[in-house]
Amino acid sequence: MDSTFEKIYKVVKRIPYGKVATYGQIAMLAGNPRWSRVVGYALHVNPDPDSIPCFRVVNRFGEPSPAFAFGGKNTQIMLLEGEGVQFIDGRVDMKNFLWDGR
Repeated sequence: MDSTFEKIYKVVKRIPYGKVATYGQIAMLAGNPRWSRVVGYALHVNPDPDSIPCFRVVNRFGEPSPAFAFGGKNTQIMLLEGEGVQFIDGRVDMKNFLWDGR
């Protein structure tokens, strides 16, 4: 049986290139909609950022994390823009870049 963090990492690995997901969306898909904060904790200690793309997770408003563990907010923005994700006033254009969870 997978640990909570393992469940979260499995969902994050599914986020497609050029898309983002929210902490709440990851929590729900991992099995508990109350795990939003736990998702943040899990991503902060991501054991394999090369295969678990935690930079694709943003808050419900599309804002990148000010405490992005792997280089800070500007690095997260740079990684997302490198995948073609567009921002409007500092937030991800959620209408066009939010992953549908499938």
